[in-house]
Amino acid sequence: MDITPFIISLKLALVTTIVLLIVATPLAYVLAFKRFRGHSLAQALFALPIVLPPTVLGFFVLVALGNLSPIGRFYSDTFGSPITFTFAGIVIASVLYSLPFALQPMQNAFEAVDKRLLDVSRTLGCTQWQTFWRVLIPGAKSGIITGAILSFAHTVGEFGVVLMVGGSIPGKTKVASIAIYEQVETLNYAEATLMSILLMAFSFAALSLVYHFNRKNTKAIMGW
Repeated sequence: MDITPFIISLKLALVTTIVLLIVATPLAYVLAFKRFRGHSLAQALFALPIVLPPTVLGFFVLVALGNLSPIGRFYSDTFGSPITFTFAGIVIASVLYSLPFALQPMQNAFEAVDKRLLDVSRTLGCTQWQTFWRVLIPGAKSGIITGAILSFAHTVGEFGVVLMVGGSIPGKTKVASIAIYEQVETLNYAEATLMSILLMAFSFAALSLVYHFNRKNTKAIMGW
């Protein structure tokens, strides 16, 4: 069995998760504590990838990053090659597709932090930035970790978005899910079964870790 697609999937998931931690954390903070006109529309927009077919999202990303778009032309002029059908391209697509899986647990965790702790922090003279790092982040740790695990696991299993934006280039954009699809197409069910079992086992382990961590965190809060 060729493990290269699995390596690419894990690499993609790791990079995507790191980017999402950087991007989703401030977004979750804004959605949790700031009220502005269009707040509900913003939440719906960020959650759209959950219900949007992956091929539809992949098509829009492909068009947005293509050579006919300003973004695509700028990247091509700067780096001398198109961004579509590259690892960088599927990272962008994966970040957009997995964003709600990181954002929603973080937002829920921020909203669950005891507001009295924030008031005490301000009373003690902490700035908003200090309160964010010393009170909010530790208080929302479970949601942040849950978001990271779910984003990682979700990215490992991506298919439609990656296929639309990255294609199936061996050693570059051919991830595990695409490799399984190609094995099925060639009627190589034995290889497809083995690869599918590995992905299923990974997904089960990731979800088990999330539930175990959340249960442990709940016990710590309740003092059980």
